[in-house]
Amino acid sequence: MTGSEPNPDEVFDIDRIRQLVELMEEHGLTEIDLKREQQRIRLRRGGEETPAVPVMAPLPVAAPPAAPAPVVSPGQRVDDDKNIVFIKSPMVGTFYGRPNPEAEAFVKIGTRISPDTTVCIIEAMKVFNEIPAEVSGTVVAILADDEDPVDFGKPLFKVDTSK
Repeated sequence: MTGSEPNPDEVFDIDRIRQLVELMEEHGLTEIDLKREQQRIRLRRGGEETPAVPVMAPLPVAAPPAAPAPVVSPGQRVDDDKNIVFIKSPMVGTFYGRPNPEAEAFVKIGTRISPDTTVCIIEAMKVFNEIPAEVSGTVVAILADDEDPVDFGKPLFKVDTSK
């Protein structure tokens, strides 16, 4: 590289290197390796390549199984307290604790309910099903949140029948 006139036979000419880099970018090449007689130029983009090693994601560690909720039908008593019963979902669907987003909840903790009290809505296949309590007592826990998916038999409310 002597003088201002580039030598077309010179592999290390800056303009030639720029052209090669542009060529690499234009065609998405990561490496060019050229050799002419005793001269050689090798251009790489993106750093030194390392061989691809498959990485396996760790398997999730299973949490110890939680004690399953007692299986009881509506109005059936639970062993841990003779006065506590669960109101369970009679179907698979989406739980709603209020008739619409702006309305008050059907029931709250402390609400006194009777068997015909509507406690929630379960949406199944675009049908909104009002769910009656089928038990008398006081709501002591609400076990689902609005828009939670629920399965058949999932406990939705905990009711104290002594109150």
